[in-house]
Amino acid sequence: MINKTEDFGLYAGKVWKALNSYGSLTQTNLIKKTMLKEDEFYAAVGWLARENKICQEGIEYRLGETNLTDKIGSDANKIWNVLNKCGNIEITYIPKIAEVSENDTFLALGWLAKEGKIKSKKVKPKKPQLYFELK
Repeated sequence: MINKTEDFGLYAGKVWKALNSYGSLTQTNLIKKTMLKEDEFYAAVGWLARENKICQEGIEYRLGETNLTDKIGSDANKIWNVLNKCGNIEITYIPKIAEVSENDTFLALGWLAKEGKIKSKKVKPKKPQLYFELK
């Protein structure tokens, strides 16, 4: 069993280092430079937004005071409510129940992970499934 939320902080460190080294970058360039998967990238941005270390200007991200709080914070609240109501839930159901996009789900999960409010586990039946729940 793997606790994926612990990795979100590592992903955030990769994004922070890339932005610190190269300055403003698009999502595509950040993913290339960090070698993160798309969901990992969004979780990292959510984590950094909760730390007030990243902002988005147009299609580029840069280090600085965040301007992402309202959207990510609102989605994090929706997802927290889903986890509170449903308990242990497989990742594919969260966006549908919370009525947020998959990318916004990972932004919010990164935010909640930074706050220490969620935990995850990866279960390996025939096909590995990622589950999230409140701490």
